[in-house]
Order: sequence, then structure tokens, then C-alpha cells
Amino acid sequence: MLENIAPSENHRDSFKGVTKMKKTLPLLAIATLLFAASAANPPLAAAPQSAPAQTDRTPVLVELFTSEGCSTCPPADTLLSKLASLQPIAGAEIIALEEHVDYWNHDGWVDSYSSSDWTLRQQEYVAHFKGKSPFTPQMVVDGQSQFVGTNAREAQTSIQEALQHPKTQISITAESATKPDTSRIEVHLGNLPRASLQEPADVWVAVTESNLETAVKAGENAGKTVQHAAIVRSLHKIGTVQAKDSSPFVSTQQIKFKSNWKTENLRIVVFVQERKSLRVLGVASARAAG
Repeated sequence: MLENIAPSENHRDSFKGVTKMKKTLPLLAIATLLFAASAANPPLAAAPQSAPAQTDRTPVLVELFTSEGCSTCPPADTLLSKLASLQPIAGAEIIALEEHVDYWNHDGWVDSYSSSDWTLRQQEYVAHFKGKSPFTPQMVVDGQSQFVGTNAREAQTSIQEALQHPKTQISITAESATKPDTSRIEVHLGNLPRASLQEPADVWVAVTESNLETAVKAGENAGKTVQHAAIVRSLHKIGTVQAKDSSPFVSTQQIKFKSNWKTENLRIVVFVQERKSLRVLGVASARAAG
């Protein structure tokens, strides 16, 4: 069994006056465990499956709050990448969002993928989980469980637990638009689970880009080349499903890509999330067209 990979102290930054804690996590040991786990533990080894079985998998949203300025974050980025590429949990289609916070932009290094929007999103989770302050790396599964982002065993448990909750079906049709670097998507949302009709749920569209890496020149990761998973390039709310509203949700959107994004590495992710509980009621992804 893969042992928990967790620092003795959560890795925190001086966000809103929070003092950055010293990191005692042995990075070499973490990396060794993560790469060895594909042979020793199911979470990091591709689960056996036939071609038709893939369509029977239940989508689960796995978010990682991370930063290029955080020395304990690269192993978490690696874990997220393995979860998304190997799809190791039987019955689960893992859909990844790698969100780079901006409060690590100091010590001479600014994470070019960071955004205050992702920091604010993490703050919502901190409040929801009644945490004292944000920390990195933080992994969140379906908006309902959170843990240190290098903990492969906790990731497996949380994803398996997420499979026990009913999900709404989401379909995404993506096609090239008439304007360059633009994709037209049509989103169809199925009926929401009966147990989840007590509060409004927001419909979100994210654009992620994979196969990115950075040669970090300063800060805690100075001199290292860090590999990333599905980096969130944009995230927008496209609608709201009201409580007890049984009418179908259909939306057509024009998604604009920046010129430095590589279209072949982009995916469109659509998810529905309750506004107060933050529970993810459904998620889907599709390759971008542009």
C-alpha cells in the first residue's frame, strides 16, 4: 500500500498576514513514492478496462491549488498528471483542474499561470472546510473533500467516495467558430439529482492546457524544470440552475483562446457546482476545437 505523503506542517504562505511555515517534506522521498506507486498501488497504475467500459465511468472533478513558487508543489502536479493520464480508479473518469494561486509570487519569481481568481476560488474552499488559511498544494475532490495534494492514498479514497453520489449528465459539443482562435460550444445539462435541488447550482466552463513546463529561475524551485498537468487558462460562469427548476439547461458559448495557447493541448471542462455547499453535481470534458 502506498503510504500517506503529507508534510508534518501544511505548506502555507504569508497570504493576508499568514506567516509562511517551514517545509520539512522530503521531496526526493515523495518523488520516489509517486513514481514507484504505479507498480505498488492501484491509484497510480492504469486500471484494466475494455474499450466499452470507459464510457461507463463516472466523471469526478479533481482540483489542485498549486504554484511554481512552492517547493512541495511539483510532486502534487505529478500526482494530478498521473491521475488524469492513467485514469487508475476503477469506475471513475478523473477530470483535472490545475489552478495556480498568486500569493506565492515573491522571492524573485512570478508564476505566469497564476491568477487572483484562482486564489479567490481557493478562499471559498477554505471557508467551506473551515480552514484557518489557504495552503499549497491543496487537492479538492468534487468540492467535498480536501487534503494535501501529494497524498495519493487520500486521493484514491476521496475519488472512490465521490463515485457513490449521483451525477447529472453533461454533454459538450465543440466546433471551430468563424473567428480565429475561437471555439463554439453547446452545453446540454441533464436532470439534476433529486437530493440536490435545495439550492442554486452554477454552471462553469473552464479551458485547460496540458503538456506545459517551466524552467524556474528564482524562488524555492530555482534551477528546476517543473512539469504541469491540466492548467486552468480560463474559468467562467455561463448560467445558473435554480432550485426545483426542472426545465432543461442548454447554452451556446463562444470560447476565445489566446494566441500562445496550443489548441491541440486544450480541453473544455464544464461542471455544475452548488453555490453554498460547493458540491459538484456533474462534470464533463471535451477536446477543444479552434
